[in-house]
Amino acid sequence: MPPQDMTTAASPSGGATPGHPGSDHLLDALQHQVAVFARRAEQTRLGGVGQVRNSMDRAAYLLLNRLDLEGPMGVKALAAGMGIDSSTVTRQVAPLVDTGLVKRTSHPEDGRAVVLQLSPRGQSRLEEVRASRRELMHQVTGDWSEEERDTFCTLLTRFNASLAARQAAHQPAQEN
Repeated sequence: MPPQDMTTAASPSGGATPGHPGSDHLLDALQHQVAVFARRAEQTRLGGVGQVRNSMDRAAYLLLNRLDLEGPMGVKALAAGMGIDSSTVTRQVAPLVDTGLVKRTSHPEDGRAVVLQLSPRGQSRLEEVRASRRELMHQVTGDWSEEERDTFCTLLTRFNASLAARQAAHQPAQEN
């Protein structure tokens, strides 16, 4: 049985509602669960389902995934879509280009501009990692119903969107 570290508590709120006594306890439990989740995600990220060859750095995965889903784009568009600085994208893309996972090509309408594109090798590597992560999600949620998986995914998506909106609202306007 796992140690009791609030990771197995069924209802940490004790039925509390926002604005009522106990809601601080619920928010404390939530922030703790997010911290535990981040730690465990980092621990399992490196091995996927125990296959080091299918591990990938979080930044690389997110960049490759965005290029796959949205197609070729420039550094500024990629940075804006990910909510990070262009210099960060440039730094994170460099090793992906060096290892042949991303190609730099000329913009079709403006030959001076550079467009980043997922290479065939990058596509293959991304699919390996996705398959590994999909299997991990299957193993972790194997005893969940489809409805529970859907609810969790919906709430996690909403949580991430709220974090992104908060971050965007608190960032100074970037100069173009």
